[in-house]
Amino acid sequence: MNTVADPAPVLRRSAELKEDLVAFGEGRSFERFLVPLLTEAAGPEGALDEATAINVIDHFLLQYRLPDGTTVADRFVTRRTGLTDTDRQMVLAWRDPVEGLFEVRGKDGDRLLLLNLLDDLEYRTYTNAGRAAFRGVTKGGFLGARLVALAPMPGAWLVSGVMSSYPRAAAPEIAAAALELATSRPDLVFRNPEKVEQGWRSMREDRAAFAEFFGSDELVLASGVAEDRINAYYRHRQQAATAGRPLGRDRGRDTAPELPLFTLPAELADAETVGVIYDQVDGLNFYADYGSLRDLFANPDLPGRKHHQDLLRTYLREESITPLPIRRLAAAHPLTVDTVFQKLLRQPGFTWSEHGDALLRRRKPWYDETELRPGVSVIGNRLSELLRIRPR
Repeated sequence: MNTVADPAPVLRRSAELKEDLVAFGEGRSFERFLVPLLTEAAGPEGALDEATAINVIDHFLLQYRLPDGTTVADRFVTRRTGLTDTDRQMVLAWRDPVEGLFEVRGKDGDRLLLLNLLDDLEYRTYTNAGRAAFRGVTKGGFLGARLVALAPMPGAWLVSGVMSSYPRAAAPEIAAAALELATSRPDLVFRNPEKVEQGWRSMREDRAAFAEFFGSDELVLASGVAEDRINAYYRHRQQAATAGRPLGRDRGRDTAPELPLFTLPAELADAETVGVIYDQVDGLNFYADYGSLRDLFANPDLPGRKHHQDLLRTYLREESITPLPIRRLAAAHPLTVDTVFQKLLRQPGFTWSEHGDALLRRRKPWYDETELRPGVSVIGNRLSELLRIRPR
């Protein structure tokens, strides 16, 4: 681990600023936002342990978006006039924490060298809680933690909130948890630019395999069979990957990790049909009652179309739905798309070619403002190694 300038003054100041920020965020001005978050974390039993409460508050201070789009940290640096430029730089850098499961690669007094199993990057990490905070941490063990940049020290990171420490023997359990996080929260993986590029390559390959397996990159399935059909594809992919792997001396260690089974989201379970589209940009997405929407575009005058039109309004309104399914249907039905929207919007002069893009930008402005990321997670080298460790 490389030596750095004495971090003690920076750590002391970070502790002072964090204490002031916590007091600021727990003030009456933010009570109506923070209390519901703590209540939700406590659950129906109303039990909230100290570590959970600290982490909820930490997330609230640094990442929770207030109604005007700012964070508590933003307001803190604006209202505290006595802060130096360095103070403001430090606090504002905290708004982008790194969440992960980390392997301890090295320990040197009050600092650790951590490898994030999710993004495959190393972090030189400090704590402003004193050396005792790292006393039980050993090289080869693991940490569950949130890290924030220690801005006055380039390349240095600071533990934020409560960390959890695990022994080396917990490697299989930690690896399984990291895999679940990597697949459910790909944003945690794609902090690493190399993983972004790998993700795009992997998604292109996966999309091609999907289209070959199903005969198309777009499906309409009965909700009762959708889960089984998608899992059949994933099993096919895993078997193909395993068949292409050379066998090592220890077959158990060379077995591909068991992928989590796909579970149909609850909001799709009651749908009559589920649309499945694997797009080259938006990735793999699922849509409720997509078959009904397709029927509307095929026949804008079909009987009982009000239900279908209400469904299209939902697709236009919901932030969880990208423009993709509407664009797909418009492209697939060029002869009827104008009629569909003329009837829906009660605008006889509407044409998709002239007004379609503007409609989608107006209804879904967030889509063009969101940075594109691959829809496929990439597993790092070290995590792949740990996933092949089997308890004896």
